[in-house]
Amino acid sequence: MNTRTLLVILFASLIALAGCRGTVPVHNVSDTTVTDVAGERPSAEQMERAIRTAGTALGWRMEEVEPGLLEGRLALRDHVAEVEIPYAAGEYSIRYKDSTNLNYADGNIHPNYNNWIQNLDNQIRAQISAL
Repeated sequence: MNTRTLLVILFASLIALAGCRGTVPVHNVSDTTVTDVAGERPSAEQMERAIRTAGTALGWRMEEVEPGLLEGRLALRDHVAEVEIPYAAGEYSIRYKDSTNLNYADGNIHPNYNNWIQNLDNQIRAQISAL
């Protein structure tokens, strides 16, 4: 086998391995306390509006289940993530609810899920800081 063929096989193997990501523990955002630029805790209504705005900006569909609880759903191609977002004045959490095609098993999930949750958390914080 010549060197060029060996390099092509090695390169193809590395690409294949890069696409075979494993799973990681599910990241939940728990009991996060936030304040606006004046250092005040936003009202529950302001929290709901900030969470909805943040989610919508990132492609999440947000629905109110009951006062103080939103459910978010993100569908990208054939991947779906669903979360529960309980909130109150100046606080919120983001908790895993369900998923499709994200290899969820025993508290572990595809790494992209955690990236989506981190982005949502960051966007919520940005909305609160803009109040």
